[in-house]
Parts: sequence; C-alpha cells; structure tokens
Amino acid sequence: MNKTHIKPLGDRVLVEPLAKEEKTKSGIIIPDTTSGERPEQGTVIAVGPGKMTDDGVLLPLSVKKGQKVIFAKYGPDEIKIDGKEYLIIKEENILGVIEE
Repeated sequence: MNKTHIKPLGDRVLVEPLAKEEKTKSGIIIPDTTSGERPEQGTVIAVGPGKMTDDGVLLPLSVKKGQKVIFAKYGPDEIKIDGKEYLIIKEENILGVIEE
C-alpha cells in the first residue's frame, strides 16, 4: 500500500486531531460523537519550513513534530489523507503546546 505524505508549506502545520472524550465521575467514557464539533487539540504530524519575512529571512516554526497543541476553533482547514482526517493550521492559530 502506498502511504501518502504531506509536507506543509510556509508557516503551516499538519495536525492529527485528538479524540474528544468525556469521563463521568464513575469512570464511564462518553465519546463525543453527537455534537459534530472537532476537538481543539491535536498532535503535530509535520511542519512547514517557516515564515518568510519581507526581508527574505526564513523564521522557523516554534512547534515540532510529535508535540500536542491547542489551536483556535475556527482556524484549521480539514483534509483527508488515506481516509483519515487531519488539519492544516497556520502557526498563528496554534495557541499553545501541551506539556505533560
């Protein structure tokens, strides 16, 4: 099987959204399948080379592959690769990195 690879351009980041689940006090997991809203957290799969300034200087991105990030709800573009949903997000729409 031929696996598709996406390399984001510029200051864009390819993110795999995290599954959004809720737990009750008794520990029962309730999957969020009814709201239709995507989660606002995900794992960075690939990053672009960076943002080019007006002076022609390339500013590298501050996020790296493998990091978990929080992003703006309405910032990402949805794409499907080999039947799986991913998001392409401009770095300015990434609000923070989740450190565990």
